[in-house]
Amino acid sequence: MNSITSVSEQGSIVEAAATSIRAEANIGKLLQDAGKLKPQDMERVLKLQQEQNLRFGEAAQKLGLVTEADIQQALSQQFEYPYIPAAEASLNPELTAATAPYSKEAEALRTVRSELLLRWFNEGRKTLAVGSTSADEGASYLAANLAVLFAQMNRKVLLIDTNMRQPRQQEIFHLGNGMGLSDILADRVPSLQVHSVKPFHTLAVLPAGSPPPNPAELLARPAFGALLSGLETSYDIILLDTAPSQLTSDFQVVADRAGGMLIATRRNVSRLAPLAELKEKILFTGAQVVGAVVLD
Repeated sequence: MNSITSVSEQGSIVEAAATSIRAEANIGKLLQDAGKLKPQDMERVLKLQQEQNLRFGEAAQKLGLVTEADIQQALSQQFEYPYIPAAEASLNPELTAATAPYSKEAEALRTVRSELLLRWFNEGRKTLAVGSTSADEGASYLAANLAVLFAQMNRKVLLIDTNMRQPRQQEIFHLGNGMGLSDILADRVPSLQVHSVKPFHTLAVLPAGSPPPNPAELLARPAFGALLSGLETSYDIILLDTAPSQLTSDFQVVADRAGGMLIATRRNVSRLAPLAELKEKILFTGAQVVGAVVLD
């Protein structure tokens, strides 16, 4: 059966083909700019691409000029999806969403992100605490990776380490032992001490700061609530990494200020009794238990 294509349909087909060609050319340029391809390699890739009807990246990879990781990095630039290849990462390798965004672990964390968008951040809420019963259950890991994942959606994200007793975010993001939250609440610094994280231009981290002798009292000050209220006007999402409940009661003040807490648990580590106690303590503050995430 013969088919007739209208002038408008022909125009759409031509435009789609042109878009595809531009996309392929962009991939080639991105790989060249990254130093993965030399100008003389381009002709070889284009020739094989035409001969075998391949995508530019597939042809370049088939010739052994680039790796799958190189292609993924170029695509991430093309689609404005920032991440840091593990081989080039200056961040802690446990920051899976930043260094291995195509891994099973990162995909599982994206599911958590989607649930939070539907169940918590969809009603005008901006702040969420992330906690656990013990330090080895992964609350800091979960908070850090969620911060990166929200930034990859181009949301303006602030991650605050409220665990002034055993802070982790400065280690995960390699921030050093500078000023931070404790110094702000103690009026030791005149301005907010946040650190931007490259290449995640919409992600900032506020570390715990100088170790104070009175973290519980600092967090209980009205200044902490006022700080969060002010920050909510500047950020789309604020995640608060909290101290473990078995270490201190600091998490209750943080949960109260945030209005809700996501609980991190770890397979073969977490125990039901401490988790049940943590849930009751969160609810006692008037905050919600948003959910629990089981980490391997």
